[in-house]
Amino acid sequence: MSPAADPSAAAPPVRPRATYGSLWRQVPRELGFLLPTLPIVIAALTTLSTVFFTGVGLVAMFVGLFLVVAALYIARGFGAFELLRLRWAGRPPITPPRWAPPGEAATPLRTILGPLVNGHYWLYLLHGMVVNFFLGLVSWIVTIVCLSVGLGGVSFWAWGGFVPVGDGRIQLFDLVADWLVPGNTLSVAPFVGESILQFILGAIFLLTLPYLTRMLLIAHHATARVMLGAWPSEALQREVADLSASRGAAVSAEDQSLRRLERDIHDGPQQRLVRLQMDLAAAERKLDTDPEAVRSLLAEARNQAHETLEELRALSRGLVPPILQDRGLVAGLESLAARSTVPVQLEMNLDPALRLSSEIERNAYFVAAELLTNVAKHARATSIRLHATLRRVPDDDSTWLDLWVMDNGCGGAVFTDGHGLQGLHERLRGLRGVLSLTSPAGGPTAIGAHIPLASTLSGSVPVSVPVSVPVSVPATVPDAA
Repeated sequence: MSPAADPSAAAPPVRPRATYGSLWRQVPRELGFLLPTLPIVIAALTTLSTVFFTGVGLVAMFVGLFLVVAALYIARGFGAFELLRLRWAGRPPITPPRWAPPGEAATPLRTILGPLVNGHYWLYLLHGMVVNFFLGLVSWIVTIVCLSVGLGGVSFWAWGGFVPVGDGRIQLFDLVADWLVPGNTLSVAPFVGESILQFILGAIFLLTLPYLTRMLLIAHHATARVMLGAWPSEALQREVADLSASRGAAVSAEDQSLRRLERDIHDGPQQRLVRLQMDLAAAERKLDTDPEAVRSLLAEARNQAHETLEELRALSRGLVPPILQDRGLVAGLESLAARSTVPVQLEMNLDPALRLSSEIERNAYFVAAELLTNVAKHARATSIRLHATLRRVPDDDSTWLDLWVMDNGCGGAVFTDGHGLQGLHERLRGLRGVLSLTSPAGGPTAIGAHIPLASTLSGSVPVSVPVSVPVSVPATVPDAA
């Protein structure tokens, strides 16, 4: 059964339900968020109100404009701190807004006037001055009451006896007993009855504490997600921009590949075919007068035809090699290693039977071939390590193909417009991947191609494609020798 036809493959992963014990394990972190909330929201309210309203009052003097902008930046700082506290408390991370449009320079004028026309800054200001203050005040009071009643009730038997009993003191036990059993004549010592009742009340408050802290934290998180997070339209705009950039990079990479193919055909097989045509024409002219010369020309023409055929085969391997189509990426990489003029140590952490989409396999093969060729031509290396593995990104549950080429050469490789590595970078951008480079002067060099698997792996669920991915050398791949 194909993955698309498997109903279990298309079903989203089921998150385990939170148990009472798991709720209690999160209580310390949730209390660590809730208890300091009051001083934080008071500091935010006083700071933002002072700076903002002072700026509004002085806006006619122009200096007030700078104070208003300063208040917006301060509100952004308080909002970022709130997102950090929520994440530390165990809530899912909230994607912050993109404060500056991509690709636009941060000029002084944009730094000063940009927040005034950015709705996110005003939402952050409203959150810090009004919404979060009242929400934080209520949640702090509720948390303090629940904790004080709970802890004080279960420990009343230990400290209640030291509280002086006055004439105006009301025994809660007597009130409850008279309300439940009017006219009762219970012969229970007042302190014992009060201790029992306080213990029951405290236990109830403590038993419900995990649910209370979780609900309060969810309220803070929901408010922050609405007011401090990126808007859904921004995510769509970012996706469209990334897709446009990827499409442009793919078109540019394909154009460079076609130009290179045209150049290779012109400099190789085409010149040999011209030479072959000239040899055959010369042989035709000497056919009746000089048979020995004709025999020599025909032998040369046969050699030219053989070399032309070999060059055409090499060019076809650079496009879609048959071994890649027939046996997959692992076999294709093994054939590249076998043909390399520099010894290659293979580290294939892939199933030999793994088949990816033809687009990913073809581009991964092309990138590996280009990197091995670059090492042979420029690196002056004596050994190469070719490492390939699949990596799972837990944050978004995506899968990436990591392809590393490491050599012990002279290093100093850089990205230069119009040259090989920049062309590979553009090709990977077309796949929404990235090319990482570590090549200090003197070596060694480690170049990693990271390609997101936008298609479905055999027997696995489809994976999403994040915008970026960490590009540091994995811990399982040691430095090049």
